[in-house]
Amino acid sequence: MASNSSIVKSLSCYICYLDASRAFERLSTQEKLYAHYMARAAWNGSRIIMRQVSPESQYIFDFILETYRACDGNWELLAESVSVGDEAVEGFLDYAAVFLANLGNYYGKGDQKFVPAISLGDLKKIGSISNRAKELHQILGASIYQIPPYNLGFPSDTAQSAYYPGDQQISKDEIGKVSRILEQKGIFPENTRIQKLPNDSKKIIFHVLKASVGKDENPIPLFLGGDFEVYLLPTTLQKQTISKYIQSFTTGSMDAYKDSQISWVQDKKPAVETVIGFVEPYRDPYGIRAEFESLVGIVDPDETKVLTTLTAESTKFIRRLPWTIGYSEDENKGKGPFEKDLFEPPDFTSLQVLAYCSSIIFLGINLPNFNDIRQDEGFKNVLISNRQKLIPNPPSVSLLERCEIEAFDAHKIAAWRIQIIIHELFGHGTSKLLTETAPGQYNFDFEHPPISPLTGQPITTWYRPGQTWTGVFGGLATTLDECRAECVGSYLMADKDLLAIFGCTDESEIKAEELTYNIYLSLGVIGLQSLKNYVIETKKWGQAHDRAHFAMFRTLLAADNGNFMTVSHDVETERLTVRIDRSKILSHGRPAIGELAMELHIYRCTADVDQCREFYEELTRVDGIFLTYRDLVLKKKSLRDSFVQANTVVVDGIVELREYEPTTRGVVRSWAERGV
Repeated sequence: MASNSSIVKSLSCYICYLDASRAFERLSTQEKLYAHYMARAAWNGSRIIMRQVSPESQYIFDFILETYRACDGNWELLAESVSVGDEAVEGFLDYAAVFLANLGNYYGKGDQKFVPAISLGDLKKIGSISNRAKELHQILGASIYQIPPYNLGFPSDTAQSAYYPGDQQISKDEIGKVSRILEQKGIFPENTRIQKLPNDSKKIIFHVLKASVGKDENPIPLFLGGDFEVYLLPTTLQKQTISKYIQSFTTGSMDAYKDSQISWVQDKKPAVETVIGFVEPYRDPYGIRAEFESLVGIVDPDETKVLTTLTAESTKFIRRLPWTIGYSEDENKGKGPFEKDLFEPPDFTSLQVLAYCSSIIFLGINLPNFNDIRQDEGFKNVLISNRQKLIPNPPSVSLLERCEIEAFDAHKIAAWRIQIIIHELFGHGTSKLLTETAPGQYNFDFEHPPISPLTGQPITTWYRPGQTWTGVFGGLATTLDECRAECVGSYLMADKDLLAIFGCTDESEIKAEELTYNIYLSLGVIGLQSLKNYVIETKKWGQAHDRAHFAMFRTLLAADNGNFMTVSHDVETERLTVRIDRSKILSHGRPAIGELAMELHIYRCTADVDQCREFYEELTRVDGIFLTYRDLVLKKKSLRDSFVQANTVVVDGIVELREYEPTTRGVVRSWAERGV
């Protein structure tokens, strides 16, 4: 059995409403229709995500919605009908809200399994509300409560992954061998799964399952409403993007999807922005297969102006990053060999998201993830502004000195908003992958290889023909890239010229120096909090961002021989308190983060996976005092975020926004009325 610290039973959560009403009302009639049908396409991807999480997730989803249907949303009537107490119904609704927020029975952030905080008997009674609910409960059996598996990961006795389905357990080495064969054959892995088949012969047979409508027993309609061009009137680029989406999702072709992304990148600042597809490989334990994700957002013109100003000055700030410092003007215009020759300022928009169908609602995104498109065509940055405004007071304040809490809360939203913008633009948006693009052809001077700032010697590794960043670094890729981007964001948060673009100076109400201090103090807080998503039983990190935050935390603890950041432990109250020396941010804290960013950046650019793995695995090892910190942090009740989002409906040709209350009941009702 697992220790209590690894089984999540208390499911209390913040319910936050993603309000896009004012942005929606600014749209024209045709833009509202386009937003509506694209939102319908987005929500229709929800079952894809659940199928990627666990075998039971779709049945849990249907069970939740069937109970809603059977009692017509009258939960008090349900309690009376099946003879359960109000507490059991509230516990079920709590579980339902968290499940729907994560689109599965594993947390999107952390990948740890959660179970209902009501008894199996009460759940069975709730399931007696209708014959269909009874059938679904019988299918689920005890799987809804079953632990292990503790978390998502390589299939084993303690973890599971729906990316590798079937009764035959597949090993990490087998996944690697199949994935390398796919790479050699030029088959993109993002929309694939691998199944090991039972076989009596000496040969081991694997099926590579590619996501497509073609052989799906229950194909999911992507677009509703007939001839979408008649109703949506998209632009030429949007037509091209949609057409390639349909081709890709129908046939499983990732080449078609890549073509869609080229058109998408070229579609600058549309009134309605969309992202649909197999996007982020965060949850595949091997690190290359992507989870489905979709969003529809409405551009906020006022906030986008500030972002446009920042992108116009991109080159100036790129030349201040650690790996570009010290190069002369004739060395790639002062950016050196580990940065792209030409940085095309990306399309950077602030969105009020109307529909975000994903296991995690991110604060910002940087896409596409295909490095050849990023280097040749460009990329987009998207800031989810109505998500950023919903940062509730976390229990992290218990990790601060009481005298710090008021100022910390006053600055946290502004500080993280700017840090995320930098993270997306200069973190994910920079770097040059040194590559042998074809046999004997290189995108760098092979005869005189660049000098590595880590060793002082010419580089000896690079990407071979056909290799990709995710393919080479595998399961490390996502956490490394998030760590590098987080480091860049925090490093440049000490740049007063950059902060001044956002109106934060030494004279403004929210002062630049206070934002810098807030970010570096936050790195201690979130570094400790990240330990909640380290799973002792499997000795694995459940979430790429948390592992990245822990790496930064460890780095700052070591800065100035342990004198820049400290953590104290009051044994009597079991309280941890993190502190930093404000006077040493520029002299010790920032340089330490810069050195970490530099190391990860050079490893990434040169495909030096062996050195990188040795460095990063040691940096993110959880042992000794950090296990004590983990136990103490877990004892503090943590409230996770759950989101309720609006729906759109067409009435007499006019799109109406249907909003819901920010409660567990509102979350369930919103999903019930989506009809997916």
